[in-house]
Amino acid sequence: MILAMMPEIIERRFQIEYKPDGSPVTEADRFIEGRLQAFLQYRLSGLFFVGEESYDFQAAGQAGYFVLLDPIDGTENFCSGLKEWGVSLGIWKDGVHQGSLLMLPELGEHIMTGDASPRLHSRITGFSSSYHDAIASGIREAVEYRVTGCAVYNLFNVITGGFARFINPKGAYAWDLLPGVMLALEHGCSVKVDDAEYHGQFLEPDRKYRVDIRHRHDLHSG
Repeated sequence: MILAMMPEIIERRFQIEYKPDGSPVTEADRFIEGRLQAFLQYRLSGLFFVGEESYDFQAAGQAGYFVLLDPIDGTENFCSGLKEWGVSLGIWKDGVHQGSLLMLPELGEHIMTGDASPRLHSRITGFSSSYHDAIASGIREAVEYRVTGCAVYNLFNVITGGFARFINPKGAYAWDLLPGVMLALEHGCSVKVDDAEYHGQFLEPDRKYRVDIRHRHDLHSG
């Protein structure tokens, strides 16, 4: 569905506004969110939908179907003409995870629940782009590092082994992280959320979470 919408997404790429926190939002963000919300609500009865561009930050229950969506993660990249941006989607029913998807449309990559992943081996640590002192110290200690400005890109790569590790020490919302975190667990990664071992519990959408994910073939010393 996303690929079929790409011409309409691209034509909205440079229609940019800025949120109160200074981050950009494009008409493409809203377009994707609206289309996917309508598509899912038509097919899943009683769906509670949480999208980055429409969620009002009120506490939500988990009964029935519950969807988390970030329509464009890495909007700064997207509206700058870069290809490192992605879509993050996860579905739960009565608090039980049903499936997740990470897609990097302009890079031609995706991974979803049930997919096999390559057994890549890497020494690279991916860091989030929101500055935190722990990132500076982590970069000094890393064998190799990348800062790409897209959590979906970081999550996709640590799941598939292109990165050995992904660290976000400042925190991000569940729509940025949770679908990818569930896929990381599925593929045998070691996952910490807020410095504690994570075992798949639901992360509420009204607060930020820190993550540290290691691929099962992490080649860092120690």
